[in-house]
Formats: sequence, structure tokens, C-alpha cells
Amino acid sequence: MTSRLTIRMMPAVVAAFAAGCAAGPDYRKPPAPGVDRYTAAALAAQTAAAATQGGAAQRLVAGQDVPERWWTLFGSDALDRIVTAALAANPDLQAAEAALRAARESAAAQRGAWLPAVDAQLTPTRQKTAPPVASGAASGAGLYTLHTAQLDIAYAADVFGATRRQVEAADAQVDVARFQHQAARLTLAANVVAAAIQEASLRAQLDATTDLVGLARKQLDATRRQRQAGQVGMADVAAQEAALAQIEAARPPLEKQLAQQRDLLAVLAGRYPSDDNGLRFDVGTLALPEELPVSLPARLVERRPDVRAAEAQLHVAGARVGAARAARLPDITLTAALGSSALDAGTLFRAGTGFWSIGADLVQPIFHGGALKHQERAAEALYDQAAAQYRGTVLAAFRDVADALHAIDADARALQAALAAEQAAQKSLAIVTRQSELGAAGRTAVLQAQQGYQLAAIALVQARAARYADTVALFQALGGGWQEEDKR
Repeated sequence: MTSRLTIRMMPAVVAAFAAGCAAGPDYRKPPAPGVDRYTAAALAAQTAAAATQGGAAQRLVAGQDVPERWWTLFGSDALDRIVTAALAANPDLQAAEAALRAARESAAAQRGAWLPAVDAQLTPTRQKTAPPVASGAASGAGLYTLHTAQLDIAYAADVFGATRRQVEAADAQVDVARFQHQAARLTLAANVVAAAIQEASLRAQLDATTDLVGLARKQLDATRRQRQAGQVGMADVAAQEAALAQIEAARPPLEKQLAQQRDLLAVLAGRYPSDDNGLRFDVGTLALPEELPVSLPARLVERRPDVRAAEAQLHVAGARVGAARAARLPDITLTAALGSSALDAGTLFRAGTGFWSIGADLVQPIFHGGALKHQERAAEALYDQAAAQYRGTVLAAFRDVADALHAIDADARALQAALAAEQAAQKSLAIVTRQSELGAAGRTAVLQAQQGYQLAAIALVQARAARYADTVALFQALGGGWQEEDKR
């Protein structure tokens, strides 16, 4: 009867102790930064435009968040396919997913400390007592077997919230892993898109170099004909041959970079470099997003997963301060046992074999060599560290956005200049080539015009690719298409 009453009272006792207050600071979300723009000077709402593919003006749409599948704004089905494949098969992202699952299971295990621990125990013991000592058996036999079966119940009353703070820290650690997973997902998508843009740029540079090789060969043929006609000397032929060799020498490095970029894309998508998926990226197949969503500065701390991870780490540190403070306060543990002992296993739980016990253990730390005090101070210092790291992460996030906005503005103007330079160089080369054919221009002028056009053509390709790459950087800096996940 008494044992039944004890078991019935246990939930009430647990609830009474659970009503205690938790030691340590309660977590408060850091306020949003009080700034209304990303750059010191207000940027124009629209960038400059150039009359070439990839040279359209881009309009900044303030207050609009980046869409979830932001890479589709580049209008490439191949790009969408490879990003989707990477998100499904990239091992780094899978590792982040596994870390998130582990954090959730650890938090679930930590929450088990809120409930009493119940263990069933069966202990058969064979023992012999010395003749001078009274036997523990009713028969007085000195050799006997004692069978004991019991149920042990223990509960650490969370009077000062040590368990609650530990659970709070574990739950916040889940948030850290969750936001780190989102950051890994965003980084992966941005890296795949950037790699695809770089592949398209390298392919365009290689095509431009191939075109230049063709022009140089035509010019060499013309120079050789002029040499046969006695119009130029052998030195002019040798100079043109050197120019052709110089242009051709630029092709192998570009081919190497292009092949390595293909290898990178394969690995990012979770494939071996030998497993070619057949996807090719060209500048002509990529559309430049003409509208750039730019979320409000106050929203950036909500959209950037690395900022949210730093905030969750701050929450972890605060909860651990509470746990360290609670460790210096009294600790109460309630215990109960209910069981049966018998010399024959078949008679366990019969009348007269039962026993029970109930107890409480109160421990107040008094002297631990200063360990508990210094552990609390260490937890407080780690909280200060987490707070500083959070602020640093926020500042870095705002710098990333500002840098990307400046880059996009400068890219548009750089493309205008590169296009003008390429057109001027092309016109100059055509004029000088014609003059050379008529004998009105020397070989030096032709070589200089060829070199100028080569540099201008490559610079134009690079300027076009820079606009795409910095657009990706802006989407990534704004947090990409990150959205709140299910916390379960």
C-alpha cells in the first residue's frame, strides 16, 4: 500500500520541483541593425547598359527577397539541372544533413533528463556464509542462492534549471546545425552556378582565341604572298609567324582551365570527373537577370543562414552560462526502489518476499577548489566570444552585400568600356589589315592591331562573365533562397 502511494505521489513531486526557476540569463534575440541601406552612398536604381549580349541594364528592386530557386533567373535549363543534381548528391551537403540529424537526436536524448529514469534489475547471487556468521537463508543453510528482482526509479529534481538550460543548449545546437546546413546548401548552389559561368567564360575566351588564330593565319598567308611578290622582306614573315605562335600559345592554358572547370562541376554534383553528364555552358545560353531583388537591411539577419547560425551559437552559449551557474546551487535527487528477493526464482514476487525504499539526496557544493566558479566565468567569457562573433558575422554579411552592389554597378560600366574597346580594336585591325594589303601600312602596325584586338576580345568576354558572377555573389550575399525549415 505504501509503495503504491509512493509511486502515485512521484508525478506530483516531479511537477513541484519542475516549477522552480532556471538559473542564468534568459535568451533574448539580438535586435536588427539600425541601418537603412548597405552602401555609404545611395546607388542608382538601375545600372548602365551596353549593346551586347549580357549587357542589359539591371534594376535593383529594394525590399524584395531573393526567390528560393534563384539560379533559374539565369534562364538556363542545363544550369537548373546541374544545381538540382548537386543539391541531391553532393557529399558535403549530405554530411551537413547527417550533422543536423545527429544534433536532433542529441537534443532528444538530452530532453530525456526531464523524466525519471526507470531501470529493471535482476540479480541472482550464489553465496556461502562462514559458519560463525548467521545464514541469510531461513533454513540456516550456509550455501544458498539469492534471487533479487527490483525496479529502480531516480529523478534529478531540476530545482534551479540546470537540466532545462542543458536542454535549451541542445535545442539551440540543433538550430546551429540547421542553419549550417542551409549555409552549406546556399554555398553549394552558388559554387555550382559560379563554376558554370566560369566554364561559359572560358569557352567564350577559347572561341575568341580560336578566331584570332584564324585571323593570324590569314594574315600570315597574305604576308607570305607579299614576300613572294617581293613587297616585304623575310623579317615581316618571321614577325607574323611569331605573332601566330604567340596567339596559339594562349589556347592550351584556356583548354586546361576549361577541362579543370568541367572536373569541378562534376565533383560538385557528386560525380566522378570521368562521368560526363553532357551538359555544356555557353555565355549565349545564359540570360542576365535584369531585376535584382535586394532585401531590406533589417531582413538580412533573418535571411542569411550564417548569421542565423551565429545567433543560435549565441543562444547555446547563454544557456551554458545558466547551466554553469546552476552547478553551484543545490542538487536534489529523488530515488525509489521496489522489488522482491527469494531463494528460489519461482517464488519471486510472492507474499512476504517484497521490499521497497524511497529516499532523497540533497547535495550543496561547498568547496571544489574554485573549479565551479571558474567554469562559470569561462562560460560567461564564451558567451562574450559568441556575441562578438555574431556581430562580426553580421558586419561581414553587410560588407558582402555592399561589395556585390558596388561590383554590379562597376561591372556594367566596365562592360560598356570593354565593348567600346573591342569595337574600336576590331575597326582598327580591319583598317590596318586593308592598308597592309595595299602596301600603305607596315607589318609592325598590323601586329600591334592584332594584339590589341586579341586583348580587347578577351577583355570583353571576361567583362560579360563578371556581370554574371557578381550577380551570383549578390544573391549569395543576400542569403539566396533560404527559407525557414521545419524545426522537428
